Amino acid sequence: MSVLRTKSIEQSLADADEPEYQLKRSLSALDLIVFGVGVVIGAGIFTLTGRAAHEIAGPAIVLSFVVAAFCCALAAMCYAEFASTVPVSGSAYTFSYASMGELVAWIVGWDLLLEMFLGASVVAQGWSAYLGSFLEHLGWVLPESIAYGGVVDLPAVLLVVALGVLISVGIKESMRVNLVLVAIKLFIVLFVIVAGIQFVSAANYDPFVPPSQPTESASGLTQPLLQALLGIEPAAFGVSGIFAGAALVFFAYIGFDVVATTAEETRNPRRDLPIGIIGSLIICTVLYCAVALVVTGMVSYDELDPAAALANAFEVHGQGWMATVISAGAVAGLTTVVLTLMIGASRVMFAMSRDHLLPPVIAKVHPRYRTPWVITAIVTAVCAVVAGFTPVGVLEEMVNIGTLSAFVLVSVGVIVLRRTRPDLPRAFRVPWVPWLPAASALVCLYLMVNLPVETWLRFVVWLAIGFAIYFGYSRKRSRVGLEEALRLDDRV
Repeated sequence: MSVLRTKSIEQSLADADEPEYQLKRSLSALDLIVFGVGVVIGAGIFTLTGRAAHEIAGPAIVLSFVVAAFCCALAAMCYAEFASTVPVSGSAYTFSYASMGELVAWIVGWDLLLEMFLGASVVAQGWSAYLGSFLEHLGWVLPESIAYGGVVDLPAVLLVVALGVLISVGIKESMRVNLVLVAIKLFIVLFVIVAGIQFVSAANYDPFVPPSQPTESASGLTQPLLQALLGIEPAAFGVSGIFAGAALVFFAYIGFDVVATTAEETRNPRRDLPIGIIGSLIICTVLYCAVALVVTGMVSYDELDPAAALANAFEVHGQGWMATVISAGAVAGLTTVVLTLMIGASRVMFAMSRDHLLPPVIAKVHPRYRTPWVITAIVTAVCAVVAGFTPVGVLEEMVNIGTLSAFVLVSVGVIVLRRTRPDLPRAFRVPWVPWLPAASALVCLYLMVNLPVETWLRFVVWLAIGFAIYFGYSRKRSRVGLEEALRLDDRV
């Protein structure tokens, strides 16, 4: 049985309609936009902007956000075409199965699980840190042993468990909570922008593009793979700083791909999924650029605090109370990130289990709530343990490499499916195929080779574990493979 066997689009759509695996279709285009904004905008809008401006690009970090958004838009269009053509749970996993075959689909699914499991756990710990800061501003201090960085990060565990219960109750209920939290988050972000405008000075934008200067380069396993292979020395500021800043802030946009995992729960997926994916990306770009303009206009880029730039910018102007507002915004913002990543992880596992690449018994759908409750319980348990007991700070880069590898394969998959199935109806079509998807794949590959060597080594180990599971379990039990074998037996 070939490891490159594909699962037809027609079969994927038929599987989604099977009663035992059928999810409840209740999401609208607005739900999907809110879902995308909820996962993309997190604490990074309060911290990453200032760090990138201070260390890499200066006020020109605004241009870095535009460049990064353009690069993300390339991948977003590829996702939108696939999502409108194959509106089935699983996102890039399902897309790859239809275009490039089972082994590639397994690799993508395995990478997506890495992104979402680890991402939800890391962000839950970040949520705990901001919650502690917020409570301190209110005069309450949690015991060190159960707070962020303690023996057990109890707030992170409780958050994951509470969101796991919410996800199990229903996708629409989860989206209602998400809508409220995203509204709070957007209100605080807009409030920060409006409040900060009055402290903006045009003098802080001069020079808008600071002159280029060399930076200290990392060495050993912490240096970027590209630097290790070619000996390229990094530089900050100048035109090269704009693109270096884009490579850094690109990761602030990661998450829009999670929208595609809700395809089977969307009322009109062929129309609404492209709107949700691209619409959320546009909104996030506008907000990121506005925050970047405000923070670099309030304080000169070389005086920004890279650890907490936005809060520090208000403190410089005697507005320390804004630190409390920013912490509250981060708590609301990170809640939605954890929620959407957990939903994404459960839907990818659901698709893989339905295809029998993972045990099908865990793909049970609750008879009342129509949610994959067993898988949701597994996702909740794993994320709670990792968030509560594991120092995952050194593994944060793993989230990025798992996502980017999926982006590369989805971009290539668009080209492949255009050639193999030109007859398929596509509600959204990527323009300039194959050039635009190829550009998307190359951009994402470039960002991957700019990640540290140690991240690549851990990624190779993760892939090795995935290959062991696939060839030891999944390949022999694959639903597509077994059906293929039955057809061959019938012919004989």
